[in-house]
Amino acid sequence: MATLSIASKANQATFLPALLVAALANESDPNASITLKFEEVDTLKSSDGAVVEFILGSDSPVYGSEKVIAKLIEAYPFLQGKHESLVKEWLQRTGSYYAPDFKSVEGPLLELDSHLTLRSYIVGYTLSIADLSVWGAIRGNKVAHAAMKKTSIQNVSRWFKFIEETSPWIASTIQSMNAQAQEKKAAKSKEGASYDIALPDTDKGVVTRFPPEPSGYLHVGHAKAALLNDYFAHEKYNGTLILRFDDTNPSKEKEEYQDAIVEDLALMGIRPDKTSYSSDYFQEMYQYCVTMLKEGKAYADDTDQLTMRDERMNGVASKRRDASVEESLTHFEEMGKGTEEGVKWCIRAKVSVDNPNKAMRDPVIYRCNPTPHHRTGEKWKIYPTYDFCMPLLDSIEGVTHALRTNEYRDRNPQYEWMQEAMGLRKVHIWDFARMNFIRTLLSKRKLTKFVDQGVVWGWDDPRLPTIRGIRRRGMTIGALREFILKQGPSRNIVNLDWTLFWATNKKYIDPVAPRHTAITKAHAVTAKIRGARAAAYTEDKPKHGKNASLGTKKVAYSKSILIDQEDAQTFAQDEEITLMNWGNAIVRKISHSLNPLSMKTVTALELDLNLQGDVKTTAKKVTWLSIEGQELIPVELVDFDYLITKDKIEEEDNVEDFLNPHTEFRTDAVADGNVAELRVDDVIQFERKGYFRVDKAFMHGQPVVLFNIPTGKTGK
Repeated sequence: MATLSIASKANQATFLPALLVAALANESDPNASITLKFEEVDTLKSSDGAVVEFILGSDSPVYGSEKVIAKLIEAYPFLQGKHESLVKEWLQRTGSYYAPDFKSVEGPLLELDSHLTLRSYIVGYTLSIADLSVWGAIRGNKVAHAAMKKTSIQNVSRWFKFIEETSPWIASTIQSMNAQAQEKKAAKSKEGASYDIALPDTDKGVVTRFPPEPSGYLHVGHAKAALLNDYFAHEKYNGTLILRFDDTNPSKEKEEYQDAIVEDLALMGIRPDKTSYSSDYFQEMYQYCVTMLKEGKAYADDTDQLTMRDERMNGVASKRRDASVEESLTHFEEMGKGTEEGVKWCIRAKVSVDNPNKAMRDPVIYRCNPTPHHRTGEKWKIYPTYDFCMPLLDSIEGVTHALRTNEYRDRNPQYEWMQEAMGLRKVHIWDFARMNFIRTLLSKRKLTKFVDQGVVWGWDDPRLPTIRGIRRRGMTIGALREFILKQGPSRNIVNLDWTLFWATNKKYIDPVAPRHTAITKAHAVTAKIRGARAAAYTEDKPKHGKNASLGTKKVAYSKSILIDQEDAQTFAQDEEITLMNWGNAIVRKISHSLNPLSMKTVTALELDLNLQGDVKTTAKKVTWLSIEGQELIPVELVDFDYLITKDKIEEEDNVEDFLNPHTEFRTDAVADGNVAELRVDDVIQFERKGYFRVDKAFMHGQPVVLFNIPTGKTGK
């Protein structure tokens, strides 16, 4: 794993060269996977005044654009290109374009202008990192960038524009950087939540932890916990974040889930300073439990589960509570063997029998489970519970502040009791409200049931609230971070509406989603266009009217076009309409079905092209597709609804009673020929139909499958 961290408030000229070279590595090599992380600061906390940092795997960090680029070349040799010495020379020259005053950069710009006479690239005949480095420094320097308009450096201006136009990914990279910067600002704006929660003893250092159990995929609730712990460790304070896998239940855990959690955290821009496993500490936890047994602070119990639940509820002591230390140690030893007798027993902390807080009524701290563990195999047959493991490992690993959802509030005294009973350093606890959404289950147990019973396709089903599910639906990571961080560490429990979530996402996708056209197949209407050219032809049109960096697409024109039935039914005789991206036309003839059961169905249209007409005066602006001059691409448009029909599922509710029987809606359509070039995960807009994410790219004989992305206008 590689990460490039950038202080985005610094002089952009000093970090854009490294950013663009890293982006080229990602663009050219799918295996590069360099995570780009932008911090809303002037200098990085982890360095001595540096504005850019690169970490490759377990290697030591490298700071500064020049050294970072050198490290990138070392890691990805293809970046060097054919002209090593010349590229190196221009990389060294890049620093001369950093100065914020024109007098200092005028000389280097004139030298560059002279060098670029009769040249398209700085070195050789293809784009090199020399171009990217110098281009980035000039683009990031407001003074140098403004100088592009001066006639004295026409060659530089020509080259600068040529690099930008022939490598549209450069503009996308800068746009993404700016979007993330806006996200950071938004999270800290007045609209966002306050993070001034007065955590105690922060002057002594801050260490937080995110302790997921590898028994499923992360959902949005986990994302909030992870992002808050990351925020307080890395942004609010110059602290440390520990990712600790709470792998203490071998019956539920899999390495598959563990790997997925690491990937999802990386996607969210969360970089733990340390990764550990509860299983790393099985021996230490075993010894602590033995000590508690010997000190009479715990005992072995074979009370069946139902009886134990009733006794705890009613404040009744277990019959084993006063067993001797020797008896309890003997049973613990039997548990450790995983025998038939051992699995009947558990270890309970001797806290209280009748404390008003039922969490304090002798909680179970160890169980016997002979199931092999995915990391330790068959070495252990006994495993600590969450209530024993968390306070112990938080103290041992140096956690200073345990941030967790307020569903654990009743167990806070228990957490403190455990640390005191074991003679451990105390850890501060801060409760925050868990994130709930209407018509959504965030219970891992219930989500697992949905997956196992085939209610959904899998953990990445776009109807699930998992990180993978909402990403497959079309949620961007930037929007996810902004939305969650805006909720902040508040303790107020609210049921959030998904419309707010998706409205945030729209801000991220609208500026960068190429525009395309699709016509629903069912009863699509063929329209004959009088006044069009005799032969079909194509023109290059921008993919996005407000974002030229996305490039152009081919738009076909001919005398025969397709129009949606829904639009055709609204037309009136001799009405003037607008054919989007073409011009006005007058409806001269409307043919309807002769079938008495479908007389409203339009079967054909005849239109007179009127390109002199004013598009501002028409009430109807419709999408269309030329039947000739392009290959129409079959597409399947998929929309989804909530899995649950009730806004909030109560504890006593049977979930099956509120399952939505119809949650998937598929529409066959045809799209413009450019859609054949789309790749999986591309996000586009079908004009007047909405935003979509490509789930399955085009293959001859099979349609492109696209998932509708909500925009906040509907609750779906």
